[in-house]
Amino acid sequence: MREIVRQAFLAVRGERSPDVVVADPGMNDQFLRECQTRGLSEPPSVLNLTLLNLRKSSDLQGIKAKPIVVRNQEDFRFASEIAVRFLERRDQVSLDQILCDPKRAAEFDEIASKLAPGHSPFEYRWAALNLRKRKGLRPELLGKVIRAETVVAQRARDVKPDELPMRPGLYLFIGSSGVLYVGECQNLRKRLSKHLDHSDIKTLAHWLWEHGNTDLHVEYHVLPQGVSASVRKAMEAELIRSRKPLLNVAGAD
Repeated sequence: MREIVRQAFLAVRGERSPDVVVADPGMNDQFLRECQTRGLSEPPSVLNLTLLNLRKSSDLQGIKAKPIVVRNQEDFRFASEIAVRFLERRDQVSLDQILCDPKRAAEFDEIASKLAPGHSPFEYRWAALNLRKRKGLRPELLGKVIRAETVVAQRARDVKPDELPMRPGLYLFIGSSGVLYVGECQNLRKRLSKHLDHSDIKTLAHWLWEHGNTDLHVEYHVLPQGVSASVRKAMEAELIRSRKPLLNVAGAD
């Protein structure tokens, strides 16, 4: 299979790298059709991962690719990061697994486009790949040790407090420019209801007062019963280090 995947890639690449062929929806469709034409019937995720593994194992050594420049990534890079992190936490998958699975990649695009509208799927995906190259997507290890039972993301204005779980968890408030605030609690319903009504965090309350909740999203992670406060605090600290929420830093200062 590896050699057929290699030949399919060479047939459609047009001087592009394996990363581009996987991340660009149009090129990826061509590549997958070429694989099928050559007799492969494996799922798209398997074919795409095989292509990336060919690159990683140097089986495509000596094949040069034309550089790709995606401008103004700072305008939407945060949205790509949030989309990746959400799917990582919810499904316990890597960025490669997200981009190689067309259904997950489409969900990634949808999440990113809600946070920073107006860009193409390839732009969101390429920004995520560049983040990883810059070591901006380091693994959040505690999230793999203490797995969330559920991860939910929705617009703040759509949150129905009475439907929130009365469970321990982590939560993130996400604005139009990135993560605003990260917190942990013993009771998600009680804490999030308070934030969305009259927050007990001065900096977050001020932001909500000034900007409203039109562009505000909430992401919450339901943790297993019995997770101690110290473990939740450690998970919160890891999220603060990796996501760099604006208002946690402002509050600390």
